[in-house]
Parts: sequence; structure tokens; C-alpha cells
Amino acid sequence: MILSMTSFARREQDTVFGSLRWELRSVNHRYLDVSLRMPDELRGLELKVRELVAERLKRGKVECGLRFQAADQEREFAVDHELVKRLSKGLDDVSHQLSNPARINPLEVLRWPGVMQVEEQDMAPLYQAVLDLLDEALDDMIDSRAREGEKLKTVILQRCDSIDAHVVQVQERLPDLRLALRQKMEDRLGELKEQLEPGRLEQELALLAQKMDVDEEVDRLSVHVQEVRNILSRDEPVGRRLDFLMQELNREANTLASKSIDAEVTRVSVDLKVLIEQIREQVQNIE
Repeated sequence: MILSMTSFARREQDTVFGSLRWELRSVNHRYLDVSLRMPDELRGLELKVRELVAERLKRGKVECGLRFQAADQEREFAVDHELVKRLSKGLDDVSHQLSNPARINPLEVLRWPGVMQVEEQDMAPLYQAVLDLLDEALDDMIDSRAREGEKLKTVILQRCDSIDAHVVQVQERLPDLRLALRQKMEDRLGELKEQLEPGRLEQELALLAQKMDVDEEVDRLSVHVQEVRNILSRDEPVGRRLDFLMQELNREANTLASKSIDAEVTRVSVDLKVLIEQIREQVQNIE
């Protein structure tokens, strides 16, 4: 399955702890680069979030943003009366030594560390809800990547068909080019034929034909295009492989153009380079 690296996903959920919302954005990147924005109270999940994203996605610059709006909850609390008694005794001792002690506000006593004992909140269900919602958002993102990837695959296969058609044009043109080259050299060397050693003309024609021979480049173009089709059928990340093949295809097209001695072959070479560049641009977005 071909996956695009460009995608967006959003998932929201209301829980007893409050509302959660994940927003995921991804663009093309050479490797997997994950950036996170999370509330401080949920920072303890950062490592697990990165691990989950890395399990589901292989390439791309991925931005993950989590928003959490806590719900108003009544939480039980208790007062440590023994601590209050000790504080009261200490305050009385200090007050006797002061000439004009100020009256103690009970709220100040409650603020003393340890006096107020607030019920500890179990964060495990909230953490699990965050991870489950992220998993759903990643499902949406991968589905979106797959839909975009199918479109990219269709475009690339269409360009591959066009490359094959151009290669056939060159192959059909080659016999005529060889005959024309031979006739051209025979005409130029006609006046010198009697002065040439036996077989010299054939040697010169063979050397020139070897320099101008593009059979190898045409064959490799066909092989590389077939390999592109094979790679597109794989169920794994293939972007890097395709990117390498685009370099190889471009190299063969350049060699074909440099060896060309015919305007038609030169035109086909230019068209091939345009098609290969169009495929390369699409490949940059494939995971």
C-alpha cells in the first residue's frame, strides 16, 4: 500500500476528566521527525506518544498537538488535626513572647504544607484515554495517507506508461538510424574508398556505431520502469527506493540525449526527462 506523507487528522473526545483533542499534521521528510505539543499535566505520556507514532508511521515530519480542558470535579479533602494542634501550640508559644501578636487567620493555617490532604486522583484512566484517542487519530491519518497514496500511485503509473511508449519510439527508430549513419559515412568516404585498407570502412563504422549505440540505455530505461511498477505493488514504505530509481532513470535519459544523432531521439530524450521529473516530484511525498 502506497502512503503519502502529507496528511491531517483530528480527533476529539469528552471524558469524565475533561475534553481531549488531538490534531496531527504531516508533510514529507527524509526520516520520521515527530514534534509534540502537550499540556504540562500530561507530559508524562510524551515517551509513549512518540513510541506509538513511530510504530504507525515510518517517514514524514509529524506535528502532534494535544489540547486538554479539565472538567470541574469535586475532590474530597481532609484536615490533619494532629498537625493543626502542633501548629496551634507553636503559635501560642510564639504569641506569649510577642508584645502585640497579630490574630492568626485560619486560612493561613490551612495553607501550611500537609494540613490539607487532598484525595489523590488516579491519572491512569486519563492517560489511557489520551493514548486511545491518539491511536484513533493515527488511524484517520493513515487512511488519509492511503487515499492520497493511491492517487500518487495512479499518476506515477500513468507516467511510467508514457515512458514505455517513448522507449518504444526510440527502439523503432534505431534500425533506420543505423542505416542512415552507414549511408552518411559511405557517402563521405566514397572518394577515399580506394585509398582505404580493406575492411577499414567497416571498422570505422563499427567504432562510430558503438559510440552512438543507445541499446543499453533503452534497455535499462525499460528495466527501471518495470522495477518502479514492482515497488509500487509492495506493502511497505517505498519512497526511498523510488527516489533512487528516479536518479537512475534520469541518468539513462541524460546518456540517451548525449548519444543522440537524430532530432527525433533528442526530442524523445527531453520528453523522458520531463516525465521522470514529474514522477520524482510525486515520489517526494511517498512514505
